[in-house]
Amino acid sequence: MTDMVTTAKPVRTRRRIPTRTPHQAVHHASVAGRRGGPLASLTWALPALLFVGVLLVYPFFRSVYGSFFEDNGFTSRFTGLDNYTRLAEDPVFGRSLLNTVMWVAGTLLLPVVAGLAIAVATFRMRLGWLAQLVIVLPYAISGAATAVLWKFMLTSDGAVNEVLRAIGLDGLATSWLLEWPQNTISMIIASTWQAAGLNVVLFTIGLRAIPREITEAAELDGATGWRMFRHITLPQLRAMTVVVVGMAIVNSLKAFDMIWILTQGGPSRSSETLALTMYRETFRLFHVGYGSAIALVLSVIVVASSWVYLRRQMPEATGSQ
Repeated sequence: MTDMVTTAKPVRTRRRIPTRTPHQAVHHASVAGRRGGPLASLTWALPALLFVGVLLVYPFFRSVYGSFFEDNGFTSRFTGLDNYTRLAEDPVFGRSLLNTVMWVAGTLLLPVVAGLAIAVATFRMRLGWLAQLVIVLPYAISGAATAVLWKFMLTSDGAVNEVLRAIGLDGLATSWLLEWPQNTISMIIASTWQAAGLNVVLFTIGLRAIPREITEAAELDGATGWRMFRHITLPQLRAMTVVVVGMAIVNSLKAFDMIWILTQGGPSRSSETLALTMYRETFRLFHVGYGSAIALVLSVIVVASSWVYLRRQMPEATGSQ
């Protein structure tokens, strides 16, 4: 009798994969992040840093460096602070600074107030969307096209003077673009006609974001009309107002295309703003160093005014930095 030898096949056991609790998973991820170190996140941010550096940081410091030289595009010599001394003594720069202040005040007050008033007045109005569409349409037109349209209206024999003469108001007809300060005021009105549309859109978005429960509760308490606007609507629109006013400040300080097409800064450079003076000195008169000094002053004004405004409007956010 032969012995029968039986061999049993080995039983394979599946390896049990340990599971982690949420706390262990977070700890593991944090440890992995520390292993990568700051260089791991820097790899992702490097393209953005290069983009900002090439387009913003380098031109800024190049302008700062160039403002200490007298450069006509062919020769360059170091002059120290002479360009900044010239700014203080240049009457054209003083007029440009005054016009810039007028632009900031006018294009801040008129478009923002008009946009807010139109948005609130048409928000619950029947066919209010149609009225808003009419106001918004000019914003779809480019600044150059808007300037051409208003130049047709504001020249000495333009549409505005023709209408005034036709209705017997000849005494009000004038050269709107040939005398200061009415040329600057006229251009501010033209800019308001275009810019108010965007503000209407932004304020309408803000109105739609106001919780309905708040307005209903205010109505039950008897708040209507001006009281509703003053105590409910306006405070609820604060965040959107910060955005609108901030955009208006920056856009007014860098206004260029409309002024250039309407008056080219004239007559006798009386309607120039800082942006236009910087362009003329740098690219028309080839005073590159002087133009760089003006550009630096304009940059400081833009950054300082924006920072002061945001600090006043958002003290919690700026105070925590």
